[in-house]
Amino acid sequence: MTSLAFIFLLSFLSAEAARSKYPPKAASNPVFGPRQVYGLIDGSVTVKCFYPPTKVNRHDRKYWCRESSRNCLTVVSSNGYTSPSYQGRASISDYPEQGVMVVNVSHLALSDRGTYQCGIGLNGRALSYKVSLDISEGPNVPEEAELFYVELHGSVTMTCSFGTDTVSMRKFLCKMEKSGCRNIIDTYGKIDEEFTGRALLSNEDTKGAFSVMITQVDWEDAGLYLCGVGFYGESGETKELDLHVYEGTNVPQGKNTVIGVKGSSVTIECHYDPAKNYSLKYLCKWRNNGCSRIIENTGFVYDTYEGRVAMFDNPQNGTFSVVMNQLRETDKGYYWCMTNDERERKSSKELKIIEGEPGLKGKEEVLAEVGSRVDLTCSYPCKYYSYGKYWCKWSNNGCSPLSASDQSQPGVDVNCDTANKTLVLTFDSVTTMDQGWYWCGVKRNGRYGETLAVYLQVAGEKAAELNPELLNLDTSSNAVAPSNAVPQGRAFSNAGVQSAAASESSEPSSGSNALTVALASSGAAVVVLGAAFAVFKYRQIKRSDLVSVGSYRTNISMSDFESVKEYGANDNTCMKESQETQLGGDEFITTTASVESAAETKKAKRGSKEDADLAYSAFLLTSNAIAQGCPPGDSAAPATASPAWDGQV
Repeated sequence: MTSLAFIFLLSFLSAEAARSKYPPKAASNPVFGPRQVYGLIDGSVTVKCFYPPTKVNRHDRKYWCRESSRNCLTVVSSNGYTSPSYQGRASISDYPEQGVMVVNVSHLALSDRGTYQCGIGLNGRALSYKVSLDISEGPNVPEEAELFYVELHGSVTMTCSFGTDTVSMRKFLCKMEKSGCRNIIDTYGKIDEEFTGRALLSNEDTKGAFSVMITQVDWEDAGLYLCGVGFYGESGETKELDLHVYEGTNVPQGKNTVIGVKGSSVTIECHYDPAKNYSLKYLCKWRNNGCSRIIENTGFVYDTYEGRVAMFDNPQNGTFSVVMNQLRETDKGYYWCMTNDERERKSSKELKIIEGEPGLKGKEEVLAEVGSRVDLTCSYPCKYYSYGKYWCKWSNNGCSPLSASDQSQPGVDVNCDTANKTLVLTFDSVTTMDQGWYWCGVKRNGRYGETLAVYLQVAGEKAAELNPELLNLDTSSNAVAPSNAVPQGRAFSNAGVQSAAASESSEPSSGSNALTVALASSGAAVVVLGAAFAVFKYRQIKRSDLVSVGSYRTNISMSDFESVKEYGANDNTCMKESQETQLGGDEFITTTASVESAAETKKAKRGSKEDADLAYSAFLLTSNAIAQGCPPGDSAAPATASPAWDGQV
């Protein structure tokens, strides 16, 4: 009973599930040609037959024969034989590199109707294909189906053109079946489930023309297709496409599905003919309306994939690998391996993203300052102990390996601490040129495995560490500058200290003893003058006026301006009074009293205030002269300073 139930269940399984395992009977024949050809009386016909381009088939005999009740009589062969009844009107051409034989028959007659075979070898032995030839009186000849001979797991591109009037019409490809024509793909975005990720419809440069590419062709893809515009059976035009699949001798059996862990990386391996020289290899992501290019061997990388996708080419075994890391949920889908050769096999891979824990771990972003030491770390699990490990610097053209022996990377060291299971990339002194993407990865037997992408961000220039001697030089230079910027006659509480510091920093080291005596005398003078200055300042505040200077308002003593005018008007440092032009008048006096009364008033107020003012001003001038390096006899103070204060304005 159990066996009967099992057989009963098997009867419900669809034949579609087993079709991919065993090729259809029609597809098992490696030689393929048109099912039906048409010709006109007195016209000609050309028949193209395909065969696997193996070494044996390339050099074997090709023939065209006509079937009879007993056998197939040879009409023409590649050995040079031609049947007497076809002398001068039948020929055969062989193209072994492409695996194609072409038969041409001219001066057709109604008697040429019948069934023929194109084949390889001395007899049929299953390496032949039947072709039916029909002759009509015309005037028009039915259009034959276009043939496409595709290797198993290979790719095919079918092109159709229906004129400029069909540009705005719906374009489609459907497959003929008993129930009708099953839609495979159209410009409305509808794609058959079995062809999702494998079929791509694109508009050609010629208006009204389009092409359909199918990758990963399997046995069940063989059959008759229709490409057209409009809707099948209702409106528009169609064209027959006959697709045949054969099993090649060196078909790469790569995985059609690739699984990647979210946040980790994945490698997509693409195959090509190593004997050919391709100017373009690239990987694109399949979409309903096209295939978006991600990376090319020319250096192009799509913006959103910058730093996380790289191509590694291996011409020795005819593969190029595309590594993609920092996987996201949006990365899932179908990816196509492409070249610029139309006949080259195009393959598609489905990428699935799953949740999990990445094997390689480390900081994905590192910030460093110029000149500092930086370590980029990459921890790996025990399963990668036997793998080769590497660090490389990413660019649009690939990922350049970094190693301790690489002289082109000074200051870079790669070492692996097996105890901590960490691969470390060290920069002894990082520079702005080091900024960019770095990859840590593993590989084995020439195949690239998991990778980790790290972005190194280098901050601006590091602050220079100043030498103490340079700091002393900067201090002395800064001490001189304020003496030129601030009027010497202004009453600053730290004026004496600044002057002393200026004098100390400007004297030569050999005169340190003399400088010590001078500083001691100056210190005593500061103490005496401090008391006098306090009395002077108190009286000065009483008669201060509110003066506007630019946008500021402040209390400034009128005597400050007088001191500036009288003692601070010299522009030439260390210049004697006799060498400077004396300015007359005092533009700051605003009183309406006569000159004489003003002089009397000023003279009456001199007293102790004027003495303190003169003593303080003389001290400032002397200190300033010492700071400027002037000899004592060349003091900028006027020799006859006192008479200038006799009331003459």
